[in-house]
Amino acid sequence: MLIDFFYHLRAHKLPVSVQEYLTLLNALRHDLMSPTLDDFYFLARTALVKDEALYDRYDQAFGAYYKGIEAALPAGKDIPMDWLIKQFERTLTAEQKAAIEKHGWDKLMEMFRQRLEEQKERHAGGNRWIGTGGTSPFGNGGYHPEGIRVGGESAGHRSAVKVWDMRQFRDYDDRLELGTRNFKVALRRLRRFARAGAELELDLDDTIASTARNAGHLDLRLVPERHNTVKVLMLLDVGGSMDDHITRVEELFSAARSEFRNLDVYYFHNCPYDSLWQSARRRSTERFDTWDILRKYNADWRLIIVGDATMSPYEILQPGGSVEYANKEAGAVWMQRLLEAWPKAAWLNPEPTASWNYRQSIALLRDIMHDRMYPVTVAGLEQAMRTLSK
Repeated sequence: MLIDFFYHLRAHKLPVSVQEYLTLLNALRHDLMSPTLDDFYFLARTALVKDEALYDRYDQAFGAYYKGIEAALPAGKDIPMDWLIKQFERTLTAEQKAAIEKHGWDKLMEMFRQRLEEQKERHAGGNRWIGTGGTSPFGNGGYHPEGIRVGGESAGHRSAVKVWDMRQFRDYDDRLELGTRNFKVALRRLRRFARAGAELELDLDDTIASTARNAGHLDLRLVPERHNTVKVLMLLDVGGSMDDHITRVEELFSAARSEFRNLDVYYFHNCPYDSLWQSARRRSTERFDTWDILRKYNADWRLIIVGDATMSPYEILQPGGSVEYANKEAGAVWMQRLLEAWPKAAWLNPEPTASWNYRQSIALLRDIMHDRMYPVTVAGLEQAMRTLSK
């Protein structure tokens, strides 16, 4: 029973033991869960995965296993609603999209408040109410150049200035090894070595000289190990448009974990504001006040921000402009505070440099960073490390 599921997880490099597999079978025999896919997902994860850092890898393996089962089932006859929504979206021409009016921040917020008070039923395909499809600035699945997405999945335009939904992000996997070698070589430009701590390493030259002075009697000489003393604070953008760059950022993250002994990592979404987090699964309950982080790390630390800088300009310039909540101070204010606290800072952008000139938000953040924004390539990393090492 479920033996193929066990081997599937092992094939995805999850260290699942036979004893853990037997524990899962025993739990199933005792009816500890209702017969639903969600409950089985959580039960299997509890029994088989003992390290939170492996949760993302488990999610990917579980999803692949479920899709394999789903593909083997006979096709149904129901037409999914999202197919109809996508079909409506495709009927909009480029001219029709260009003709849709942008309302601006203040008017958009006021219109949204009015719609919430007035609307009494579901709507689809219109241009006014909160609904699905259509060209209304409120809802999901349609098109508007500057709107508020309410529930549902993004239609792929990434033009929402606010998102009213419980969004689920995931941490980057810092155990990825394949493809990180070139990143490691580039990051080594920032290393600064010093000997500190207990004397654990053999000093061969001094041992030979001391033994010779001691008439040939062995006289071992030890020195402290050499350690990389550079301290790096890394802020990682996660979720939204950053999902397109997960593989590259995980390679960079893994390389940084390997190269920097003193590395602390926090997450943010789109732009840093008044709080950050270290675990996506606990970001709603365990957040760190940015003021506390500013006080915790002194100016000896180097700041590396990793993000695609692709967002609504309101998220940088406008109080309350965050796509997720009503921030009291603009993102630009917090960016200035970060740079004042850590003058040695660089922004690494995984977006292709050819698109930088077409994103207003990238231009704004490059200006705030005083042009210290570099692509996530080997050459870009080398430039960034040279900047940080000065």
